[in-house]
Amino acid sequence: MITNDQPSRGPHPALVFVLTFAALLALHAPLLRLPYFWDEAGYYVPAARDLLLTGSLIPHSSVSNAHPPLVMAYLAMWWKVAGFAPAVTRTAMLLVAAFALLGLFRLAKTVANLEVAVATTVLTAVYPVFFAQSSLVHLDLAAAGFIFWGLRAYVKGRGWGAALWFSLASLTKETAILAPLALFAWDVLSPLLPARDGNSLPQRQDRNPVLLLIPLLLLAAWYGFHYWQTGFVFGNPEFFRYNVEATLNPLRMLLALLVRLWQTAGYFHLLMLTLAALFAMWLPPLREPGGERPRIALGAQFAMLSVIVAYLFAMALVGGAELARYMLPVVPLVILVCVSTLWRRVHLWRGVAAIVVLMFVAGWFINPPYGFAPEDNLAYGDYIRLHQHAEEFLEARYPMARVLTAWPASDELTRPYLGYVTRPMRVVRIEHFAAGQLMSATDLRSQESRSDFEVALVFSTKYEPAHPLLEHWRLWQEWKARFFDYHRDVLPAAAAQILGGDLVYTETRHGQWIGVIEMERIVDAKNQWRTGVLARHIPHPPQ
Repeated sequence: MITNDQPSRGPHPALVFVLTFAALLALHAPLLRLPYFWDEAGYYVPAARDLLLTGSLIPHSSVSNAHPPLVMAYLAMWWKVAGFAPAVTRTAMLLVAAFALLGLFRLAKTVANLEVAVATTVLTAVYPVFFAQSSLVHLDLAAAGFIFWGLRAYVKGRGWGAALWFSLASLTKETAILAPLALFAWDVLSPLLPARDGNSLPQRQDRNPVLLLIPLLLLAAWYGFHYWQTGFVFGNPEFFRYNVEATLNPLRMLLALLVRLWQTAGYFHLLMLTLAALFAMWLPPLREPGGERPRIALGAQFAMLSVIVAYLFAMALVGGAELARYMLPVVPLVILVCVSTLWRRVHLWRGVAAIVVLMFVAGWFINPPYGFAPEDNLAYGDYIRLHQHAEEFLEARYPMARVLTAWPASDELTRPYLGYVTRPMRVVRIEHFAAGQLMSATDLRSQESRSDFEVALVFSTKYEPAHPLLEHWRLWQEWKARFFDYHRDVLPAAAAQILGGDLVYTETRHGQWIGVIEMERIVDAKNQWRTGVLARHIPHPPQ
């Protein structure tokens, strides 16, 4: 038997869930009422709202990306019961995060012990990417939770239970199908490996590798339904091109694999934990009265390793944006193995874990010396507040103006239900705020085309540290621009010069910025309006 689950020891799972949810809710309290952010505003919230209003699993207010509908249906249910509001949405997602952490706790307790389970759960909960994603409307954390529950059923030999959990994971995010497929491959290949103590998993009557293919059938059924409704299997053509067709380049795959390795083992202070575990491997196992402390059984380790490897390579092959949240299903597994290694070999393992916890918490607030997505720590709160203030200024001062901006601000200004404006504004959309894009927008304006605009809202579309690592490595900059859609946004003052307007509003928060630029035409119109008012109220001199 490879598992060490001890039902008689430790808190009841319901108590773990309640305490975990309460802690997450308290820590996220200042963030619960924030408007929706980035991909939340661009796809997931509109898709869930469409389901709420029309009952359709295919979104209408956004072009369908073919993501399975489970999370959107879950949110629509909550909105039906408690009302459509950011606080309701974020509280509902915190419940999902608490359920995911409970699954991880039970998995860790099954393959290791209570001490390892507690440490793994705490470290995962405070890991900056997991913590930030806990209240955001994305799919990856929810899929990760179901994968943890599925892995626990798998290592305990519960084939039908594993099939159920992995099916829920795959109907949450399509990439979660990697977990059961990786385990199926391991089940097929493991009998061919040399026999070794702990290399096998417990056998039960319902343990059948074929059951791991049930999630694939359900996911195929969803894609069949999506094709029937839309004429596309894997989302709209642009989505498929960006996430699949444009990524199939050998050099890009290699670079993406290196990025995924970093996100899995080093990102946001995770390197401290993995290095500590690697150094601990040089130490002999600690001995107790009953013998040396046990490791996680090899069968369970190889099962988790198969899932990690599948995610590393698959996420290097597909996915236009190299977002760290895509690796959330496997990063906690790395944390689990590292914590188990420290527990087994290091006397002061609790001290090491406590130091890593403090470093993770610091990562909530302190940005790293390299570029990262604001959704990976609390920088997303800075982004939201910047856009709240600037768009309130826009709506109050230029309610009828046409606004030049980029996504996602274009959605924030046109969809009041996202929480930024009270009524829709007219927008002219560009891709980003690099110099070339701004110059193209200037050309459109000079031609008096229908794409003319009176105001521009410019903002940082990515975080740029003051002195980024590899800043002077020209080849890396070229690779980023070629393969990962990298560009440098022009700062507000320079953007105003390019567009030929006046910078009338600007704000900066921890490396992110936003600005409002007023075009000369609207200034002239205001002056003419003021002149007309004065002419009507100031008497003319006698003739």
